[in-house]
Amino acid sequence: MTRLSVNVNKIATLRNSRGGNNPDLIQVALDCERFGAQGITVHPRPDERHIKYADVYALKAVIKTEFNIEGNPEGKFIDLVKEIKPHQVTLVPDPPGAITSNAGWNTLKYKDFLRDVIRDFKEEGIRVSLFVDPVEQMVEGAAEAGADRVELYTEPYAKNFLMNKDQAISEYIIAAKKAASLGLGLNAGHDLDLKNLKYLKDNIPNLDEVSIGHALICDALYFGLENTIQMYLKELN
Repeated sequence: MTRLSVNVNKIATLRNSRGGNNPDLIQVALDCERFGAQGITVHPRPDERHIKYADVYALKAVIKTEFNIEGNPEGKFIDLVKEIKPHQVTLVPDPPGAITSNAGWNTLKYKDFLRDVIRDFKEEGIRVSLFVDPVEQMVEGAAEAGADRVELYTEPYAKNFLMNKDQAISEYIIAAKKAASLGLGLNAGHDLDLKNLKYLKDNIPNLDEVSIGHALICDALYFGLENTIQMYLKELN
């Protein structure tokens, strides 16, 4: 079974655009759980332009499914994660001004740095996933750094899916097999939607979890949140 974790960053973006608390981020996260999502993902950034650090504390107090915090492992983020102790932290090499995540870790170049950060999080009982491109060497580097899982960066897959889906998926299958051979859990995320999700799942049977935000929230504008979550779960299982 592949779990669906809903990234609620876009709800925070909409709320912040007018101030106040509409839409109510916490209520939306609880509704996602109630409608069948098996996890909630947030990606707080230093400028708090969507998820605020206060949101992370508020969500921790009420989330009953898996809580996944994404981000670049720098000072304030590290302190936040250690204090919150989510089920999973996903480390993403985002520069401060990034609009969205756009590349995975070079796990060979940053192996020593990642090993130290991963060790510190695991000592707190937090599962650690590294955001990586679908490249065997990067998966191997993640294992050598001590990660529990890798999250495959799927924007290239989504971008090429409609042109040639077999070619688009090929390197992901290879990376997924490498992760399995190394005993790593496997997540995926970025630009996954109702068009390309099932094909990814059907071709990567060891996929543990997908994190989906932008497309799911956009679909909810047309189909409603409850119906949309059920549609995504159907594609996965």
